[in-house]
Amino acid sequence: MDFNVKKLASDAGVFFSRAMQFTEEKLGQAEKTELDAHFENLLARADCTKNWTEKILRQTEVLLQPNPSARVEEFLYEKLDRKVPSRVTNGELLAQYMTEAANDFGPGTPYGKTLIKVGETQRRLGAAERDFIHSASINFLTPLRNFLEGDWRTISKERRILQNCRLDLDACKARLKKAKAAEAKAAAVPDFQETRPRNYVLSASASALWSDEVEKAEHELRLTQTEFDRQAEVTRLLLEGISSTHVNHLRCLHEFVESQTNYYAQCYQYMLDLQKQLGRFSGTFVGNAESASPPPAATSPPAVAAATLPAVPTIPVVPTIAGVPNTVAESVLNPNEVKPPASGTRKARVLYDYEAADSTELALLADEMITVYSLPGMDPDWLIGERGNQKGKVPVTYLELLS
Repeated sequence: MDFNVKKLASDAGVFFSRAMQFTEEKLGQAEKTELDAHFENLLARADCTKNWTEKILRQTEVLLQPNPSARVEEFLYEKLDRKVPSRVTNGELLAQYMTEAANDFGPGTPYGKTLIKVGETQRRLGAAERDFIHSASINFLTPLRNFLEGDWRTISKERRILQNCRLDLDACKARLKKAKAAEAKAAAVPDFQETRPRNYVLSASASALWSDEVEKAEHELRLTQTEFDRQAEVTRLLLEGISSTHVNHLRCLHEFVESQTNYYAQCYQYMLDLQKQLGRFSGTFVGNAESASPPPAATSPPAVAAATLPAVPTIPVVPTIAGVPNTVAESVLNPNEVKPPASGTRKARVLYDYEAADSTELALLADEMITVYSLPGMDPDWLIGERGNQKGKVPVTYLELLS
């Protein structure tokens, strides 16, 4: 091994000189070269960018993966440069459990059929979540990590070098100041007596030595000043590049928002489709005591108020048509041929868009007002709705019944 004693001693001397200069600055016993205001602003902006990027990155990771153990596992795989194993999402796991439960309860039973349909929707939600996490990781998390592990490390390294150059510069300034003070003292107060000629020689020698020391200190100061200026320019260019980093992160943020928007739009569409499917198959549960419970839409404030007030009229029922049993009225009657009762019909506000499955149903638009009433023997989850000259069956879960 090449062991250079002179270089080791020189490095140790430089380190000791920097340590002394730093300590004296902290104690207020030495002067410090101040950077210009623009440079200080660049430093503050870079530190602010680094701190907030770390916080945003960390919290986004928590958003995409709430499980801390899973995040640690992914971090280790990333550091080991190995592919992260595929992990089942919570939605996909729930879908698996629902499907297995439906097979045990019987896929042909009402509960089993519903479990299968809900499980399929949960599987699609889980797949959408997986795609969103993958897209957000590539388009948003990766650029943030690249900045912290690449550009910021370079900036930090150059800032440390600049700090060392400044300490060297201030140490040279201090040595030059001391050398000039000693030279002036030697010239102003000679250490000799007029009756002793030998001391003239000693005084002249000391003055010459201090002059040489001053020249040496001035030469070192010029070198350190040049090195400091060069390093300050390099660091300044890197700090000004933070503006480009902001532009890049802004683009990545737009891509993250777009991915998140697509993800939630998919989830909304999947749940809307599921709700429509469950609404069409609600007739399967006629005769079940639980089917008569208020639909989810009844939990809204207007509906709750309507349900608790005793003076609110109930939904009117059209009298039974002669010769038609109540139990089969729904399957025989054509809603378009039924006339509404003379009085007591109720108004309802549509909560969601609804696409009619056949000619007996009425298509709905969210927030529109329609008139509703019931027929004898109808499934309690359905009503007859009227809008102008249009008439048809509508699911109760899509309505907010008004008094």
